[in-house]
Amino acid sequence: MIGQQVSTASAAAIWTRFSARFDPPTPAAILAATDDDLRACGFSANKIRAAKAIADAIVSGHLPLDDLGAMPADDAHARLCAVKGIGPWTADVYLLFCLGHPDAFPAGDLALQEAARLGFGLPERPSPKAFTAMAERWRPWRGAAATLLWAFYRVAKGRDVVPPGDQDRLGVG
Repeated sequence: MIGQQVSTASAAAIWTRFSARFDPPTPAAILAATDDDLRACGFSANKIRAAKAIADAIVSGHLPLDDLGAMPADDAHARLCAVKGIGPWTADVYLLFCLGHPDAFPAGDLALQEAARLGFGLPERPSPKAFTAMAERWRPWRGAAATLLWAFYRVAKGRDVVPPGDQDRLGVG
């Protein structure tokens, strides 16, 4: 939630301030925090509302974090999205990267859509609905497919290319 709608650098700065101020950053600590406390970390009004709603859902038992990893991806996704402030992309990214869920698939991710366009020679990026339909054949390993598509995207965009001077040192090339 902290990384939504902000740059990677901004998200890192917000997380650094947040984790320093709330050590450990527990749901109870978030519920006890004032809006000013969270604003000082870099939270917008929307992020404050989302953080409080998420913390409340965890404390009340409506969001059983310990159970999500064992649920089918679609069920865990629905549980997460039932909490105000957690959207489809956040739910799938949480399932994939925090819980390692093998079937989580963030169909709304623009980089994944662009990787599919490039990799499959599509005339345009698939919509989230079309991309979800395309990914059905990858069940129950859609998370693995997403990881491969992100890696392909980074290479296709020249973001993970080993610099020529480092090829010998790294034993590649």
